[in-house]
Amino acid sequence: MRRPALSNLFLASGLLALTQLMTPTDAAAEARLALVIGQSAYRTVPELPNAANDAKGMTELLGNAGFTVTTAANLAQNEMRAAISDFAGKVSASGADTVALVFYAGHGLQIDGENYLVPVDLDPKREADIPLQGVRLNDLLNTLGALPTKARIFMLDACRNNPFPALRGAGHGLAIVDTKAGAPGSFISYSTSPGAEAEDGSGIDSPYTTAALTVAKQPNLPIEEVFKRIRISVAQSTDGRQIPWESSSLTTDFRFFGGESSGGSPPLPGASSMALAGGTRSVEDWRRDLQGKPAMVAYELVITDDTVPAYQAYIELYAQDTRTPRLRTVLERRRQMLAWERATAINTRASFEAYLANWDNSDLAATARRLLLRVQNRNYGVPVAAAATPAPVAVAMAPTCPCSTPSMPATPVNPTVVPIIKKRVDDTPPKRKVVETPPKRRPAPPPEEVVYERAPPPGPSPAAVGIGIGIGLGMGMGHGGYGRGDNYRSRY
Repeated sequence: MRRPALSNLFLASGLLALTQLMTPTDAAAEARLALVIGQSAYRTVPELPNAANDAKGMTELLGNAGFTVTTAANLAQNEMRAAISDFAGKVSASGADTVALVFYAGHGLQIDGENYLVPVDLDPKREADIPLQGVRLNDLLNTLGALPTKARIFMLDACRNNPFPALRGAGHGLAIVDTKAGAPGSFISYSTSPGAEAEDGSGIDSPYTTAALTVAKQPNLPIEEVFKRIRISVAQSTDGRQIPWESSSLTTDFRFFGGESSGGSPPLPGASSMALAGGTRSVEDWRRDLQGKPAMVAYELVITDDTVPAYQAYIELYAQDTRTPRLRTVLERRRQMLAWERATAINTRASFEAYLANWDNSDLAATARRLLLRVQNRNYGVPVAAAATPAPVAVAMAPTCPCSTPSMPATPVNPTVVPIIKKRVDDTPPKRKVVETPPKRRPAPPPEEVVYERAPPPGPSPAAVGIGIGIGLGMGMGHGGYGRGDNYRSRY
């Protein structure tokens, strides 16, 4: 009697095991594609030996994490554009349940508020050459952002120093890219803060990639936690000189390595409780949370959060700490880059003048003046007050004369001529609309008989002649509106 029960138990166990084998894990259920670019052998400036090593290490890491990796090294401009296009084609063909990741190691530049990846054949003679010879970061973001994917991840170890002598007026580091302003589902990470420069490192890999290769291997860590730990590791290894930064608009969870193992590092002190509120906490909130904590613990908390209120609270509470001068520099630069992001996003005369009013001596001041001149020309000589506020729309209250000659618009060639739009006002009350109905057709009168009398034989009396002439003239002239007298019999 026990054999059927035992057989059923074995059968149920076998079905459960088969079900577990057939149920995909998170990493297996989604397609994972990666493009890894390492730019080392620059042709006109010194090489970056660590960039090739960084690309090699990330290729191995991502392959172990379930990614199908395309690796490309030392790309010229056309080759880089082709590599991005080919990768976008693979992502598109893979379907909407795809995680696309791009890792870039090499030089990056910021010109006129735009970020550029630097091909190995770039040889600029002036800043205006960069849009022609470089590859815009926004082109990469927009190309993948236009595709239906589960997530898009961009890791940029591209904030190294500017090695090109002809570009001394370019800003340091990269400008802020806010992923929330684009298509949702993106995550972007810089190897250092916006507007700052990253170090190439003294080892075989850069500090950023070294930390990524170690932290990302820890199982079951959400991507946000991974990059918080990367930020702490890089800040410690560089003595606070380099603090990575990221922006996220992800709408789904992602882990490099799944599994239920708890062998990873313990969470940072207080990090889990602040993870969701990190972007909304005020300086007062941070003062209360940091009060009484050891300086090192407080330092790791504010580095993990990486926001202006967190840094401000730390500087106020730990004014004598050895890390405070470094954080004060980070805070000042972050405020400047946020102001720069607003100025370039609004892109008006007023926005650039506001930036220059506060940051006239910054490395981006020359660029701000150039962009200010550009929008001044675009505004065609409109006064500052008019350029800062929307111009009123003139509405004509009556039709204009089609033969009037329009005035010449103000242009940079003729800045003294300013268009004047006069508002036409009609004080007379509106007329009632009169609907005219067509007149009813009157029935045609019966045809009239016209009697023609023969003239009498020669020699008539004068009275008869007078009567004949009167009748003839009266009939011919009285109906002249209808035509000739002989057509009078026609009906209207």
